[in-house]
Amino acid sequence: MKLATLRNGRPDGHLVIVSKDLARFASAGRIASNLQDALDEWERCAPILHAVSDQLNNGEIAGMAFDPREALAPLPRAYQWIDGSGYMVHLDRVRTLKGSHDTELQDERPLMYQGGSDSFVAPMAPIVVPEDGLAVDFEAEAVVVIGHVPMRPSREDASAAIRLIGICNDVSLRKLVLNDLQNGFGFFHAKPATSFAPIFVTPDELGESWKDNRLHLKVRIHVNNSLYGQPNAGRDMRFDFADLIVAAAQTRELGVGTIIGSGTVANAHDEILPLKHDGIGFGCIAEARTAEKSKIGKARTPFLALDDIVRINAVDNENRSVFGSIEQSVKLLESGR
Repeated sequence: MKLATLRNGRPDGHLVIVSKDLARFASAGRIASNLQDALDEWERCAPILHAVSDQLNNGEIAGMAFDPREALAPLPRAYQWIDGSGYMVHLDRVRTLKGSHDTELQDERPLMYQGGSDSFVAPMAPIVVPEDGLAVDFEAEAVVVIGHVPMRPSREDASAAIRLIGICNDVSLRKLVLNDLQNGFGFFHAKPATSFAPIFVTPDELGESWKDNRLHLKVRIHVNNSLYGQPNAGRDMRFDFADLIVAAAQTRELGVGTIIGSGTVANAHDEILPLKHDGIGFGCIAEARTAEKSKIGKARTPFLALDDIVRINAVDNENRSVFGSIEQSVKLLESGR
């Protein structure tokens, strides 16, 4: 099934069930008032939500037209947001950036940081920056939402806890990375609010696109209609989502509704921009710039400028959107309110 959250004037929004083709929705208000409530009572709610989903997709209920412009992030706020480093290809590319080099990077364990989760950004809301010149970058990622996970879980327990899957734009302000890292406490100002595609889906909805705790879909990124990347999220993922959950729970339990990010989706290749239609490209601008430095001696791809538009969309083998699109423009604080 596919779940989304629509605006209703309240912080957690109104939970709805969306049809497979993303065209219609049915209210889930009688089952759970919002997605966090549904996750808290998943054993009770999931079978009922699935039944309504089947009725919607079979035409037994008409539903209403789904407008992603009315959607909030599927979980507009969460108890916890943890981003991992599932793709060593990404780390290998960006560790050469000033301020990003870390001799502790290794293949044996994923790096992680704990991001802000009190106010996620809607899929079509702008990326609001307090000033110009902060080197705004997108980071296209896959995410999972989990049930309760005990401390020191097994991989089997971690895998069984995955409730929902989606994609996000984990925005970075690259100019602020160095200062954050030099302070010794990790990312803070360099990582503003994360945005999410409008729909989370259950693993069974994805069929063969979800296996081995990986999302096997292309994540396609455009900036101002130029193709920047379409890496496959299931390829070159050194640490899968079970690995990331186990790593996150080494010293703590993980609460219901915790969101775990994959890190920037990255595939190995030797391309640079501009990208051919069948190219792989990059899940963030920082990778494109380091690839350019390596191949032609200088970075020529700019970071996002004011009014640039970034679109991130995971597509199946028939180029159909699976989670709906993230589509955001970059705005200054005064004009982004």
